[in-house]
Amino acid sequence: MYRLPQEPSTARVSIWRKLKRLGAIAIQDAVWVLPDAPWPRDHLTWVAAEVVELNGEAMLWEGRIAQGQEQGLVSQFVERVETEYRRILDELGQDGADIRALSRRYQLAQQRDYFHSGLAGRVRQALVEAGGARKR
Repeated sequence: MYRLPQEPSTARVSIWRKLKRLGAIAIQDAVWVLPDAPWPRDHLTWVAAEVVELNGEAMLWEGRIAQGQEQGLVSQFVERVETEYRRILDELGQDGADIRALSRRYQLAQQRDYFHSGLAGRVRQALVEAGGARKR
């Protein structure tokens, strides 16, 4: 949870982008959630420190979601990463696909794949096959 001054808006945009790259989900304007794991926790700590450096306020909370509501939130995390995996697969099927760029996108998506989507393996295999076909 954080609060930043309205101006300059670049500070808010910068923090918003960093949270999006982590795969965080906004549950209210400035309240974001991530699964409990060391990698995102460390990065959230850095983002919170940056908010303070930008003359804002930030609080990191650890909590549990009420029973029965967890699946909806998990589904949001899974859908976001699977959307990116599907895009990568679609682009791999196009002529002239940039395998290196798609591989980087896959690696970034995999960092946000907190619930280990089954699509990750398909994308990885498709990238390996596309890279092998390209070398021939």
